[in-house]
Amino acid sequence: MDEPNTDVIQGTLDLLILKTLSLQSQHGFGIARRIEQISRGVFKVNPGSLLTALQRLERAGWLDAEWRQTENARRAKYYSLTRAGRRQLDLETTDWTRRVSAVARLLRSEA
Repeated sequence: MDEPNTDVIQGTLDLLILKTLSLQSQHGFGIARRIEQISRGVFKVNPGSLLTALQRLERAGWLDAEWRQTENARRAKYYSLTRAGRRQLDLETTDWTRRVSAVARLLRSEA
């Protein structure tokens, strides 16, 4: 039997990153690990996709980044949400909720 697909749903990675960083600043590996933990393993984030998304979100002004030491004494880039990032998270959350409700209505519909 095939294993279930654990890829992040297309178009939701930005939302998941923004939400994760609204909880606390994290480095890339921490972000990926937190998404996997909170989703109870349903989503696994591809490292290449994560890096590209983090760079895009930083360029958009939604994230700040600084180099710091990790708990393992390694140097890593830590990301945190900006005020604009919090506004974007609110917008994306509203849009996601609207879309999920529409899909739920379609799934409940009968002939």
